[in-house]
Amino acid sequence: MALDQAEQNQIAPPYDLVSLLIGVNDQYRGREAESFAPAFSRLLTRAIGYAGGDARRVLVVSIPDWGVTPFAREEGRDRSIVAAEIDAYNQLSRGLSESAGVHYVGITDLTREAAKRPELLAGDGLHPSGSDYGRWASRIQGYLLEQGWPFD
Repeated sequence: MALDQAEQNQIAPPYDLVSLLIGVNDQYRGREAESFAPAFSRLLTRAIGYAGGDARRVLVVSIPDWGVTPFAREEGRDRSIVAAEIDAYNQLSRGLSESAGVHYVGITDLTREAAKRPELLAGDGLHPSGSDYGRWASRIQGYLLEQGWPFD
């Protein structure tokens, strides 16, 4: 995916930290996790480039599980199938992330709590609420601090 000139002018690497959370739309559209691998690898390479070539400054976040939402239920989606597919995507992205030397933080388990805690969802019944995003941020912050952030 090529960037147009306006996008290129707005990107000014290197960045101290680059995060990548990708794949939920691929899963939603029914694409197999294996078909996602080449695109994920390209984006991971780009993220490492944005971090000045330092893979330690890249963080991949696992895919949230939208299968627990009212939206999924209204669409007639089977929660267990969505969960299994998301787990397959996350397993693939974790493996590729670890191979590339980048950090990986799982937040999928947090998003699955929305099945019993509707306050973790935004009013649209699909997206995470601000409080859930706050929980993600806390987990990511804790992980980065454990890893010695800020990195030299």
